[in-house]
Amino acid sequence: MYDLADFTNPFNAIELFELRVAEFTGAPYCITTDSCTHAIEMVFRANPPTQKIKFTAITYLSVLMTMHKLGIDYELTDEKWKGEYNFEGTNVWDSARLFESDMYREGTIQCCSFGRTKPLQIGQGGCILTDNKELAQIVYEMRYDGRQLYEYDRWPDQKVFRVGYHYYMRPEEAITGLNLLDEGYFTPQLEKFYNYPDCRTIEIQ
Repeated sequence: MYDLADFTNPFNAIELFELRVAEFTGAPYCITTDSCTHAIEMVFRANPPTQKIKFTAITYLSVLMTMHKLGIDYELTDEKWKGEYNFEGTNVWDSARLFESDMYREGTIQCCSFGRTKPLQIGQGGCILTDNKELAQIVYEMRYDGRQLYEYDRWPDQKVFRVGYHYYMRPEEAITGLNLLDEGYFTPQLEKFYNYPDCRTIEIQ
C-alpha cells in the first residue's frame, strides 16, 4: 500500500500514478486533472474545433456547460453509448465510464473520469490519454497554473507561464488511485447511468 509519507515530494505521487495509468491503458502520455470535465475543457482550449461538433444528448450537464463556456458550436444526437463516446468532427473522446487495460487507441485523445461510480473510483479526478507529445506538454502546464507540477518548489524561478487553470489532481487522490490499481479493484458499471438526462430537453442560460 502506498502512503503519502513514501514520497519526499508529494507531487511525485501524481507523477507515479500517471506513469501507472499510461502503462495500464497503453497511452504514451497520461496527464491527470481534477475532473474529466476539466480534462475535456483543456483539450478543447488547446485544440479548438474548427467546425460544429456532434455528440450524444445523453450525457452529463457539465459537458454542455463546457461547450457554452468555450463558445463551441455543437449539435446533440440520438447516439446510445456505453463507456465512451466521440465528439464527432474531432479525435476527442469522453471516456468517463471506460477504464480498462490497453484501452488507448492510437491518434485519439481520451478523457477519463475517476469520480464516484466510475470504473477507477477514486472519488474525484480525471486524466487525458494521448500520443500527441505537443498536446501533452500544453495540458501538462495548463492544468497547474502554467507551472511545472513535479518541480513545484522551483517555480519562483520560472519567468514565462502558459495561461493555466487550477485543475490539477491532488497527491492524496493519486495515492488512492495507485492503491486501487495495485489491488486491481474496479467498480462494476451499470447499464443505466446516474442522472444523465436527454440534454435536448434542458436549457443552459
